[in-house]
Amino acid sequence: MRRHLQVELEKLKKRILFLGTMAEESVRKAIKALKTRDLDLAQKVIEGDREIDEMEVEIEEECLKILALHQPVAVDLRFITAVIKINNDLERVGDMAVNIAERVMVVAKRPSVSLAFDFDLMAERVEAMLKMSLDSLVNLDVDLAYKVGLMDDEVDRLNREGYDQIKSALKKEPERANYLINLLLVYRHLERIADHATNIAEEVIYMIEGKIHRHKGLSLE
Repeated sequence: MRRHLQVELEKLKKRILFLGTMAEESVRKAIKALKTRDLDLAQKVIEGDREIDEMEVEIEEECLKILALHQPVAVDLRFITAVIKINNDLERVGDMAVNIAERVMVVAKRPSVSLAFDFDLMAERVEAMLKMSLDSLVNLDVDLAYKVGLMDDEVDRLNREGYDQIKSALKKEPERANYLINLLLVYRHLERIADHATNIAEEVIYMIEGKIHRHKGLSLE
């Protein structure tokens, strides 16, 4: 019975990691589509969301089946509980990628606005946070998971800077409101991806250490 449970848990881990890869790739494509104004790539991100949604449902059903059939305890129970939450966060990451792709469909058709804000830096940090959170899950690396939380403050700061830049641009070029508001939404969606990456890191820490960090922030102390 115990060996069968371990086989099921290993299969579950592979599936959640595969979903993570799918979500990460969706974010990467959405950001690239925005930078290159690639409407075809943005459309592919939107169309690919169904596969992520279907995988999320399958993983949740698998978790519930294992809970019902094997009644796991201790570390195994923590693992399944964490997977359920990580599963939801990854599905939401996919949604945020779609939201960015949908904004691309609007802004790519309009002339760009010159901003002092460094969008590339924010996008780079968000992608790095998501990758680190998933790597911490793959390797059960608690130190890496803690580092993800430390990066979230920088992304929040960059998001505020982007907001201030767009607010200033709106005053100077109110006729560009539609373009600028869609750009503001992109920043917001990126910031939400960073939040979900932090949530994943928190669940990895819970999985390994049994500590709940939600609403407290992550600290190496």
